[in-house]
Amino acid sequence: MRLYFFCTKAKGKNLELSLFIGYYALIFGPLKIYLAVCDPSVKMSLTPLLYVLFCPGMVSTRSKMTQVSHQPWGEVSGVGSVDLWVLQSANVRVEVLTLGAIIRAVCCRGSNGQMEDVVLGYDDLEGYASDKRYMGAVVGRVANRIAGGRFVVEGKEYQLDINNGPNALHGGLKGFNKAIWLATAVEDGVQLSLTSPDGDQGYPGEVKASVSYTLQGETLTAEYQASSTKTTPINLTNHSYFNLAGQVHDVSNIYDHQVSISAQSYLPVDDTSIPTGEIRVVEGTPFDLRQQTLIGPRLKELPGLGFDHNFCLSGPKDPWTVRPAARVCHPASGRVLEVSTSQPGVQFYTANVLDGSIIGKGGSRYGKHCSFCLETQNWPDAVNQASFPECLLRPGEVYRHVTRFTFTTV
Repeated sequence: MRLYFFCTKAKGKNLELSLFIGYYALIFGPLKIYLAVCDPSVKMSLTPLLYVLFCPGMVSTRSKMTQVSHQPWGEVSGVGSVDLWVLQSANVRVEVLTLGAIIRAVCCRGSNGQMEDVVLGYDDLEGYASDKRYMGAVVGRVANRIAGGRFVVEGKEYQLDINNGPNALHGGLKGFNKAIWLATAVEDGVQLSLTSPDGDQGYPGEVKASVSYTLQGETLTAEYQASSTKTTPINLTNHSYFNLAGQVHDVSNIYDHQVSISAQSYLPVDDTSIPTGEIRVVEGTPFDLRQQTLIGPRLKELPGLGFDHNFCLSGPKDPWTVRPAARVCHPASGRVLEVSTSQPGVQFYTANVLDGSIIGKGGSRYGKHCSFCLETQNWPDAVNQASFPECLLRPGEVYRHVTRFTFTTV
């Protein structure tokens, strides 16, 4: 949007010159505010910021900034009070809870212009407090699985809480998803911070972690940071379940979604979902998702219940950079989700163990393959696999990763 302001003090030839400058700016001007002043006593350096300050009623901007608000949302017994933060742009609305840094909702438009919530979850706080499937939450201190819940750091062995068969999953019995985070407003969003004490769930060192959710236009960015007083493994991600059809009653499945993942290789797993250590190329396997692939038919080609595998976006020695990770399209609604990340992997999960017992938003029953997760993260069990990307955070270092979710239409 162009904005043009013209001084009316000019007379005669000065007035003609003012109108000429204004017309020229209107036709040829770049995307900025122009101020045409022909009174010689007034200098031409008056900035748009000053004009906004003194004449706010006359000014609009090229694109309105994200509106950020928050309100109390209830209390978890024995834990504390929970707030709901809302990030609203012209095209997307995001709701965030201070419990677990949960993304409670993402409302975006389909091809018909209608807004729908594309994230699974619950209608009330009680649902999130008792949830065991990490709906929308930040998981940590280490996302995904650690074999046997054991690892050795600097010659010392650590034993974690076991909560997934013989393994530790998503930080333990009471991981970051069950903590209440401290929220602070930032530009276009909210930053949530958490202190995990030394020994928390068996992990060494006091860890100060944060995630910033910012919304700019159609893109939701999650930026994770952490520091530790002792060397510790760290691997943070968000565990949102998506269905791009929206929160229709009794969400059925994602068989009509199309997915592509920018990975040349993936990690095969054993019968407890721990990587075997092999890095296998996707070519010639059902895990080749480099081109848009209809999820329903591809699931039938897989052994086991469905996708719950790490796709390798980069290698252990590749530089830190934000890379395209995945694209999911729902042709019926026209909605598209594109994910990019600085993380070396993405865990593609197709809600294989949901069985209809969970009653979610609007009374929907969440069953097998009703949704998908794109958990951007380090490779699973990296602390026990020397050939995998480094996952240790040492004192004095800063852990930082970025993931972007962009919601558009075809």
